[in-house]
Amino acid sequence: MIYNDFNGLKLSRLGFGCMRFKREDNGEVDQETVNSMFRKAYEAGVNYFDTAYPYLDGKSENAMAEALKDYPRESYYIADKFPGHSLPGPIDNLALFNISLQRCRTDYFDFYLLHNINEWSIKIYEDPEYHIMPDIFRMRDEGKIKHLGFSFHGGPELLEKLLTKYEGEFEFVQIQCNYLDWTLQDAKKKYEIITAHGLGVWVMEPVRGGNLARLSDANTEKLRKLDPEASTASFGFRFLQDLPNVRMILSGMNEVSQVEDNLKTFKEHRPLSKSERDTLFEIAESLKSGVPCTQCRYCCAGCPMELDIPYLISCYNDYKVSQSAMSSMRLDGLDDDKKPANCIGCGQCAHACPQGIDVPKVLAELAELYETGPKWANQAKSRHEAIKRDLNMG
Repeated sequence: MIYNDFNGLKLSRLGFGCMRFKREDNGEVDQETVNSMFRKAYEAGVNYFDTAYPYLDGKSENAMAEALKDYPRESYYIADKFPGHSLPGPIDNLALFNISLQRCRTDYFDFYLLHNINEWSIKIYEDPEYHIMPDIFRMRDEGKIKHLGFSFHGGPELLEKLLTKYEGEFEFVQIQCNYLDWTLQDAKKKYEIITAHGLGVWVMEPVRGGNLARLSDANTEKLRKLDPEASTASFGFRFLQDLPNVRMILSGMNEVSQVEDNLKTFKEHRPLSKSERDTLFEIAESLKSGVPCTQCRYCCAGCPMELDIPYLISCYNDYKVSQSAMSSMRLDGLDDDKKPANCIGCGQCAHACPQGIDVPKVLAELAELYETGPKWANQAKSRHEAIKRDLNMG
């Protein structure tokens, strides 16, 4: 097992993400499979297990704790997250924090994250009425949180602003990073910002929810020619292993075979060759079906609605790869008058675009995707009810 030193801790570079456990027909977690996966991972040296309050409708924390109960508490690290983005309103934050402690059968968290910070949710996290930041900092100061960080789904500008504003408060940032999002979601720039601030980079979605482990036959064959014995997923993990400040790579494993394959990949660090790296970026480009915006911002100068067109196009390109509630959340964070539906189709932006992008057409399609696609609000409503139930709020 490859390990990293992080602030004096020896962390397995492969972390076990607990969001995608298999579930039975009745909705309960397949605990037997979880136990088998954890046993194999733990015995091979994995010592970092990552869950969150809302994962699997609140069942992930319990399932993880059950699978870890026979191992010494000091032999592994638990990471959990505070669901500020899912709160139904101002609540007793400490009571919710303690529910997670109870579910995880521990009296402290080795690592704790503010969950899913982006342009929309930061408004809740920083709202004095919600009192989230002071309460979480208090839990850290009292020793119930050993290392504090946050998971981030926003843009580079917000990331830089947060790390500057809260200098010294956080030790690590968890971002979506893989060889596709390296350019598609500005993961490269986010990685560089975090590194420049001296914090550790944690990676979620290393194979983009499995999409980079299930490539087309043509792309799979390209990788097979490079190494016929290697799994498709292993190339994505090796890409991340080559980034020196990536201290933790989380994989949401749900089958024993996935654990076995990942353990093989993380047994030793095998740097990518130039041809392997070039092939991965070639595959990444083939997966993109959006438009080639270079973010020169020429389009913004004459926009009568003062829209952030490059940001909107970035959202559009993300939608074109895969539609999800996370995609919609990027637009939720915008003021209503800055959303794509406010484009009046004047064409000023298209005339200014060096790439010849038909911007009004793109923004019209984005507005439709946003209106008809999966909505974060639909997921949030059920999470609001769960939090109310857990806190006996009626």
